[in-house]
Amino acid sequence: MTTPSKARRENDARPGTVVLDEISKKIIEQLQSDGRKPYAAIGKAVGLSEAAVRQRVQRLIDGGVMQIVAVTDPLTLGFSRQALIGIKCEGDLEAVAQELSTIAELDYVVLTAGAMDIMVEAVCESDQHLLEILGKIRAIPAVRGTETFVFLKLHKQTYSWGTR
Repeated sequence: MTTPSKARRENDARPGTVVLDEISKKIIEQLQSDGRKPYAAIGKAVGLSEAAVRQRVQRLIDGGVMQIVAVTDPLTLGFSRQALIGIKCEGDLEAVAQELSTIAELDYVVLTAGAMDIMVEAVCESDQHLLEILGKIRAIPAVRGTETFVFLKLHKQTYSWGTR
């Protein structure tokens, strides 16, 4: 009997890239459609035992491939302000992104190409709270400017793009 290959890092892939086999991809797709789906049901769908699914899911989580979380609309949970903030920087973008990642209210930090160097998403309790976060961002020495896009209403948010 052969053992199915696990999620693994390979030298021929991009550094840090996790290469997944077809069963792991199917497990991810099952969880993308319903993050609370029982491991036994996933096992039936992908041809593994409940215990094997549990082990694979844990490896995927430990490997940073996925998280299992409740996705919410912050505006309906009492956070009255949510915003996307574009940041123009100079110097080491990785260092700026690392510093931004320490700000608890920022749940999304990405390096980008285009007019902005970095984009972040902030979830705030109030406009005053958003101003405080903007102050923290602007205090970072390499930050040269920001542009803030305030969310008025969440129209669509999905995480079901599947796997490739």
